[in-house]
Amino acid sequence: MVGLGEWPRHLRDLWDEISENRSDGSMPVKPVLQLGDPRLREKCARVDDPSAPEVQELVRDLAETLAYWRAKTGYGRGIAAPQIGVLWRVIFLKLPGVEPWPLVNPEIVRASEDTIVVWDACLSFLSIFMKVVRRRWVRIRYQNLQGETLEFDAGDERDLAELLQHEIDHLDGILAIDRVVDVKTICTREEFEKRYRASSPYAETAQKPVNARAGG
Repeated sequence: MVGLGEWPRHLRDLWDEISENRSDGSMPVKPVLQLGDPRLREKCARVDDPSAPEVQELVRDLAETLAYWRAKTGYGRGIAAPQIGVLWRVIFLKLPGVEPWPLVNPEIVRASEDTIVVWDACLSFLSIFMKVVRRRWVRIRYQNLQGETLEFDAGDERDLAELLQHEIDHLDGILAIDRVVDVKTICTREEFEKRYRASSPYAETAQKPVNARAGG
């Protein structure tokens, strides 16, 4: 198993560079596809060579786009390649206090029978929130940018299990709205922040929007 934080130095340097440039207009950002775009419903293709230059470029695009939206909205801990129109099985995570984390060809190989219900949102429809059902614990297999195959377990710590399920769903054309437990929980971002945030997992970061808990 691999633990959080064991990532190449160049990825941390990349994120630091992006974070410094994200507010001065010099950082190119890919548009995020929005709910209703048919590309969000496509199943993505596996990546044959994770070390290929085009994969490295994709990861940079994902990092830049995620950094931009986090700075602009205060939401977003992860993003998936199809959200910027690239139908490859690649996701990129940046959790508060943890190294940037690209995962190539990620898959869930085991999952708990226990489920949890959590508030969820998405950069592809950030105007609405809803409650969704997720597995409490998952085991993930993926490749890093050197092509090595790794496995790790994700659970409640850092809400990592639900985030990974959200992002991997994107690779199969599944959106958080498809996992809603009750349509009556669907609400606007304004109503969520006014009525539910204080009693939700988002509450602890309510005064620190960059750390807000939301998927890509």
